[in-house]
Amino acid sequence: MITEDQLEQLCLEWFRAAGWEVLHGPDIAPDGSNPMRGNYQDVLLKPDLEKAVTQLNPHLPSGCFEQVWATLTKPESLDLITNNQHFHKLLLEGVPVDYKGDDEQWINDHAFLVDFESVANNRFVAVNQFTLTGTKNPRRPDIICFINGIPFAVLELKSPGDENVDIWDAFNQLQTYKDEISDLFIFNEAMVISDGYTARVGSLTADQERFMPWRTIQNEEDRPVLEWQLETLVRGFFDRALFLDYIRYFVLFESDGERTIKKIAGYHQFHAVREAVRATVLAAQEQLGEAASQTCRGGRILPGSKKAGVVWHTQGSGKSISMCCYAGMLLQQPAMNNPTLVVVTDRNDLDGQLFNTFSSARELLKQTPVQANDRETLRQLLAERESGGT
Repeated sequence: MITEDQLEQLCLEWFRAAGWEVLHGPDIAPDGSNPMRGNYQDVLLKPDLEKAVTQLNPHLPSGCFEQVWATLTKPESLDLITNNQHFHKLLLEGVPVDYKGDDEQWINDHAFLVDFESVANNRFVAVNQFTLTGTKNPRRPDIICFINGIPFAVLELKSPGDENVDIWDAFNQLQTYKDEISDLFIFNEAMVISDGYTARVGSLTADQERFMPWRTIQNEEDRPVLEWQLETLVRGFFDRALFLDYIRYFVLFESDGERTIKKIAGYHQFHAVREAVRATVLAAQEQLGEAASQTCRGGRILPGSKKAGVVWHTQGSGKSISMCCYAGMLLQQPAMNNPTLVVVTDRNDLDGQLFNTFSSARELLKQTPVQANDRETLRQLLAERESGGT
């Protein structure tokens, strides 16, 4: 039977095949052959981060990187999820920096950490056995996924041949890591648990029930029958272009008044939203296209027809998250020219649920939440339209 170490090496091969560079943790440790960390408490790979900030923000003076480094390495709160939400905002909006212009006047600007438009402008690295100084003992997560030196995902693996452990032992291990090496998870966008045969992905705040399989690779039609669910997850979820889309459009934070919950889209929501956005952009073209209609999942879309189609949901499948991710992704499509979106519901409970979801998604929607009076105005306009008013 395959051992945990063999599974780890097999997983790294899948990452390598997906275009990720693979590094060995001890090699890039402070005392390694190619050190990329100043000490065993560092969770960021400073050389990669500095290179990315410099290349992605060529208009910024070189001294701005130290401001970026200070912001990222000095959390503003003692609460992990608060820090994680703050980082996610910095990731999407840029890290604030100040510098003097040619006229000696101070300029307020932002430094971007990731190029979401071009995979080639980022460095994707999977590192195994990355040792960190913990509050009790040194800890070594099995695999950590870095983009431009930032640890976006953590994978914890268990041997499929050990009858005494399963993926939930990996889940419990991650909870221990969150307590003892919490700095690593300030930047986290996904946590993965697997014994090879089974694999689950969840958010920073997800309980066992919310750790879900990832069953597809490129789209929802290509559900492969592979021996290892972990292979499907690495080839699909961690596809570099898809992973950038996931980070940018499919992460939400919601508050229930007592705590903040981080939610991520499931594979069905991810692929449905991406396809729906593609269909909407096609259908919303200014002129009716002369070219033949194009195939989208579920039917054919005639460019310029203004008819994008329908996405069906079953009860409990995550309609609110899908709609919010769809809105956030659509709003950021240049071809849509800053569209206005109107959401119509037929139940008060769904109306409130959607309102709360959209209101909490500031980073995704890149606008302030809709206020209650705006919501009432919208209802009045819709009522007038239905009654024949102007």
